[in-house]
Amino acid sequence: MTRERAGRPGITWETVTRSVEQLVEDGQPEPQPNRAARRALARKTRKSRTR
Repeated sequence: MTRERAGRPGITWETVTRSVEQLVEDGQPEPQPNRAARRALARKTRKSRTR
C-alpha cells in the first residue's frame, strides 16, 4: 500500500493545461459527438422518459 505524502515546504506543483476546443469554419458540418457523449445523451433521454 502506498500513501500520498505532502510535498516539502516551498515546493510548488506544476500543472499543464491544454485547450481541447475545435474551431469549425462556417459552412462545414458540425463535428459528431464521440461515443461516450452519445451514450450519456441516450442515458439522459431514457431517464427522463421513465419519470
